[in-house]
Amino acid sequence: MSDIKESLLARIANREARIGVIGLGYVGLPLVVEFAHGGFKSTGFEVDLRKAEAINRGESYIPDVPGSQVAELVRKGNLGATTDFTQLAEQDIIIICVPTPLRKTKDPDVSYILSAADRIISTLKRGQLIILESTTYPGTTDEVLRPIFDETGLQIDADYFLAFSPERVDPGNPNFNTKNIPKVVGGITTASSLVATAAYATIVDHVHRTSSARVAETCKLLENTFRAVNIGLVNELAQLCHELDIDTWEVITAAATKPFGFMPFYPGPGIGGHCIPLDPHYLSWKARMHGFEARFISLAEEVNSRMPEHVVGLVTGGLNRHRKAVNGSKILVMGVAYKRDIDDMRESPALAIVESLQELGAEVSFHDPYVTTIHLEGADRHLQGIPLTDAVVEAADCVVIVTDHSNIDYGHLVAKAQLVVDTRNTTRKLKGGDLDAKVIRL
Repeated sequence: MSDIKESLLARIANREARIGVIGLGYVGLPLVVEFAHGGFKSTGFEVDLRKAEAINRGESYIPDVPGSQVAELVRKGNLGATTDFTQLAEQDIIIICVPTPLRKTKDPDVSYILSAADRIISTLKRGQLIILESTTYPGTTDEVLRPIFDETGLQIDADYFLAFSPERVDPGNPNFNTKNIPKVVGGITTASSLVATAAYATIVDHVHRTSSARVAETCKLLENTFRAVNIGLVNELAQLCHELDIDTWEVITAAATKPFGFMPFYPGPGIGGHCIPLDPHYLSWKARMHGFEARFISLAEEVNSRMPEHVVGLVTGGLNRHRKAVNGSKILVMGVAYKRDIDDMRESPALAIVESLQELGAEVSFHDPYVTTIHLEGADRHLQGIPLTDAVVEAADCVVIVTDHSNIDYGHLVAKAQLVVDTRNTTRKLKGGDLDAKVIRL
């Protein structure tokens, strides 16, 4: 047992270990680039040939990963990508970074993880370390992956190592990246924890080792469930404050002056991205399997999922004040990505808002500097973005700010608009004129 552990630790320390990352999306690409930047021969494995070819040309398709960095690492020979999964046999460390969506029943879909595992077992060899980064329910690493690998005849620690390390990617965040975000690592065994910790310690500033993979898996779910529950609380507060004619944002600003016992969260049109809308369901599903009902999680999901409906209600109310009906009105949606300054559309609440307004008969258009097309329910339904011109804004009966991209002049937008529904408080610093009459804040 100790011989393969010591051998792998030595290869990691000497930057001789070969790194393979399965899945080159928002998690996998920054990770494989960071390992390559750290001096390791790193290979990304993709089923999408276009992504693999882009990397090999020295191009990046993710804003957080500079194309110049990819090009330099490819030129040096430290970075490459392939669709040939037989090359997994050449890797010392294999990291799984594939999607973990939910089924329509809100149950976990680990099919991508299982597919990656099938690729690995066909080439699994003695001395390899396998790490799962994809967010999943507690127990996946040792209850699902370990039996699959054990069926090859190889044994944990004696032949291979297995660990879980949750991804903590925040797309579009200029302050935190793969290197300076603390890395949580939990192995199936102590030896697995040690080698996985050693691997990540070469590329990140701080590694926190947990006692097990289960703890690391649950840690990730707690992080995002914490956010989902608190966002749900403040979204409900926003709806209450609307009924009471109280400025939600002013309430939160006042509460945030307390130097202890309070952490400000802010309302919005709904929650988006791949983590917060999905991860709590993994925890509540596991809870149900053990006869436990996670009521806070369910309630938060219910509140958050209704926020697009609340936004549509604000639009309806605003148009009524202007003696207009939603049916036939021109609605301009500003921003459709799920968060500011990125092009990621995953679980974006903008889609539900657009669809609901269309169902009410509105003529909906959108502008997003990062997104050109959105695909709505139904295979043939899509909507093209339009240029942001004074004529477009002036012609709209209502402008709905859904995503507060930083490269928009909101003062000019409000000046030209007839009516604005602001779901992100982007107009908070604007003053004068008929601002109060034409702007409705969440």
